Amino acid sequence: MRHRGAPEEPPQPQPSFPHRKKKRKRRATATATVGSTSVSFETSHTDAPDQLNTHIHDAAVACEQSKATAAGDGFRFGELRQRSVNGRDSFVDLAVTAVGDGYVTETVESLELKRVLGNDSIPKRLPVSSFLEKVLHGNSVWSTTTVGDEKGRERVYDTIFRLPWRCELLIDVGFFVCFNSFLSLLTIMPTRIVMTIWRLLKTRKFKRPSTIELSDFGCFLIMICGVIVLQQIDISLIYHMIRGQETIKLYVIYNMLEIFDKLCQNFIGDVLPMLFHSAEEFARCPLETESMKFWIWRFISDQVLAVVASNILFLGAITLSACIVSHYNALPALLVSNNFSEIKSYVFKGYSKDNVHSMVYSDSIERFHISAFVLFVLAQNILEAEGPWFGSFISNILLVYLFEMAIDVIKHSFIAKFNNISPVAYSEFLEVLCKQTLHMQTEDAKKKLTFVPLAPACVVIRVLAPVYAASLPYNPLPWRLFWILLFSAITYIMLTSLKVLIGMVLQKHARW
Repeated sequence: MRHRGAPEEPPQPQPSFPHRKKKRKRRATATATVGSTSVSFETSHTDAPDQLNTHIHDAAVACEQSKATAAGDGFRFGELRQRSVNGRDSFVDLAVTAVGDGYVTETVESLELKRVLGNDSIPKRLPVSSFLEKVLHGNSVWSTTTVGDEKGRERVYDTIFRLPWRCELLIDVGFFVCFNSFLSLLTIMPTRIVMTIWRLLKTRKFKRPSTIELSDFGCFLIMICGVIVLQQIDISLIYHMIRGQETIKLYVIYNMLEIFDKLCQNFIGDVLPMLFHSAEEFARCPLETESMKFWIWRFISDQVLAVVASNILFLGAITLSACIVSHYNALPALLVSNNFSEIKSYVFKGYSKDNVHSMVYSDSIERFHISAFVLFVLAQNILEAEGPWFGSFISNILLVYLFEMAIDVIKHSFIAKFNNISPVAYSEFLEVLCKQTLHMQTEDAKKKLTFVPLAPACVVIRVLAPVYAASLPYNPLPWRLFWILLFSAITYIMLTSLKVLIGMVLQKHARW
């Protein structure tokens, strides 16, 4: 207790709490911000409907609650943001954010959900008024779809118009590249071998062959062995064995043989470059050295492996051809069903641009294999068919090719659509193929069209030899030899002319 005459003590300084001042300052700032936002919002939307005022009131209440929570927990209070969206049903997006260890957000979706759930007038509406509201203000399709844009339009027109003709052009060019390689194997390679033998007989001096001559000799030996092996196979026996199977079993056998054929084609595509590499090293190595013997044995071993692998491929190809011929009437249904299963297995998967590039080349090779099968069917019809068969043969073959084209176009169109590949990419693939036609070095060796025509060539020789034999007249042996040489010369001239024509067209197209 203080006496009246005692001197008055000076006031003690109160301890300062800077964090409390900062808290008070932040609270005052937040309160001023909320007040100014509400005032500015109300003044700028004086003509808004009652629904908008309800939203503002709810947002303000949420703001006060979050501010009280932030003040009690020691969190910093953030800002009140508002956004008005122009449109028919304009509304306000009010977001309250507490910045700190956590945050509370009330977005436009939650406000809209509260409005819909709190609307008690929906159950009280009559069915007629609800229907009229949907007719006047609603849209029955937009509720389950989205509004398109120019990018979506481009995708649709790319799928329908721009990509199909580019894809078909690329496959057709690839087909003729394969056909040109096939004709080179039957025309250019035998010519070079005959020229080499003639030069050896004329000079009577052994000269080590070059890389090209060794490669031609290796391919010619593979063809001779393949034709000899196929001559020992009774196609009629395979034909009747497969023909006795049921239709469902035929589909299974055809798919198995097709997969086996593709695997063998891929394997022989790796064996032949190995053989060509051995031939190149054997032609370059110096004489009378240890490396000479090494590369001789390497070339012989690669040649044996190539012959064995090719014979397995020839057996699969001839069996697949007999499978097609055995059910000739079911040929369109067989190929079409196989193509639709191909769509099912390819379309709904993700692919890169390089994978699609390889897939187009595979379709070109498959198109050429179908042509070889068609030639096999033609040869068997010439030998065994009775009655008028040519008209039905042409109609079935046209049907097969039309379905093959349609299936390839549909497959690539939707693969490009699902993987966002533009039609310009197929023009780039065609440019790479044209560079390969002009013998230009491509940037990546994987982008080259790799095709080994040995199996189709052996199968064609095997099935056409009986047709030529049946066409020979019954004369003495010298005259039969004369007719054989004549038919062979005519065939060679025709194939050579076709080879030159296709090669010139491909060269002109590639340069253009």
